[in-house]
Amino acid sequence: MHGCLAGLPVLLSVLAGCAPEPQAGPTRLAWHVFHEPSGAFDRAAAQCSAKSAGRYVIEIEGLPAEADQQREQLVRRLAARDASLDVVGLDVIWTAEFAAAGWILEWPESRASPLRSGRIKAAVESASYSGGLWALPLSTNAQLLWYREDRVAEVPATWNALLERAEAIGVPGTLQLQGQRYEGLTVFFVSLLSSAGGAVLDPSGAAVSLDHEPTRRALEIMRRVGRSPAADPALTTSREDDARLAFESGSPAFMLNYSFVWPSARSNAPHVADHMGWARWPAVLPERPSRVAIGGVNLGVAAFSLHPELAFDAATCLAGDNSQRLAATLGGLPPTSLSLYEDPAVLARFPFARLLRTTLEDAVARPSSPVYSDISLAISRTLHPMSRIDPDRDVERLRSAVERALRSEGLF
Repeated sequence: MHGCLAGLPVLLSVLAGCAPEPQAGPTRLAWHVFHEPSGAFDRAAAQCSAKSAGRYVIEIEGLPAEADQQREQLVRRLAARDASLDVVGLDVIWTAEFAAAGWILEWPESRASPLRSGRIKAAVESASYSGGLWALPLSTNAQLLWYREDRVAEVPATWNALLERAEAIGVPGTLQLQGQRYEGLTVFFVSLLSSAGGAVLDPSGAAVSLDHEPTRRALEIMRRVGRSPAADPALTTSREDDARLAFESGSPAFMLNYSFVWPSARSNAPHVADHMGWARWPAVLPERPSRVAIGGVNLGVAAFSLHPELAFDAATCLAGDNSQRLAATLGGLPPTSLSLYEDPAVLARFPFARLLRTTLEDAVARPSSPVYSDISLAISRTLHPMSRIDPDRDVERLRSAVERALRSEGLF
């Protein structure tokens, strides 16, 4: 008789030489990430699969383009302990929430330590929680000041100078940025606050900081922007793409936005791109360089994956330099490895790469907290619309709102 009889004790199975049937072919690993239209993620998945020497094959499971919808799908499946997720693409603001909920696995220190080296510090911080590394930074981004070289003789280095020069042009909509009540408004505030020397939370992430003076300075600039005749009349509903489209129309002279606006202008408005310059995000204080809040995508290993070790290996490859180069050159997603900002292919795609690297080296991660979503809502709802901000009054209103969010009190 060949094989083992079903139902016999495990010991008898072992003694009879019975072993599990080996899996035919490589293990399938599912990478759940937003649909990246250039094909960069598909090529990275194929290359990493080939490098695994038959151990695994990575198959992409596309998520929606909108971050909120991505998060909703991931939360539902991970909360249900879905074992079909292996590697997950996370917005940089989700790390603490997913780690605290037990939805992703912490990277063993033996793996984590070398992976922190050579990467943008703020990107690593965005992938960390409670002293551990919970994801790998794949891509990052930060806003720059974009301007029309044919209309701007001297690039303003501070917010005061920027507003003065934009207002001197005398055309509504000369200055384009984001003012809708959403995550972009929180990013604007955090960037201003950090540039003024402040922070939303203390280093532990468990208590509110929001020191009075830097917070008041940030709010003063936001109110001035909200009331400026140079701002777009539709500022209260403006997002990144609205600012891009307005700038491509040819009328505005200044725009605060991410690097995606450069290839977009070259493709859609070459007459604008021909006169398009870039500079560092303006400083709040002349003596203190700006510190902007980063964006980007991190890769986590799903907590209920049936193949966690292989998933760690796959995520390491997917966030490696080769994959980052593909994401940068094909998809326009800035890398997290510092060395890639000197790569000829990356420099060809981003002629502003060295400026972006300098910006990112001084950048900050948004507050690391399992209740970040509530904190962000508390900030954006308190400070919208910017034209109605009262800096002295709203410092305390903001502190109170963030404290309630941190304690999960109230519905934001």
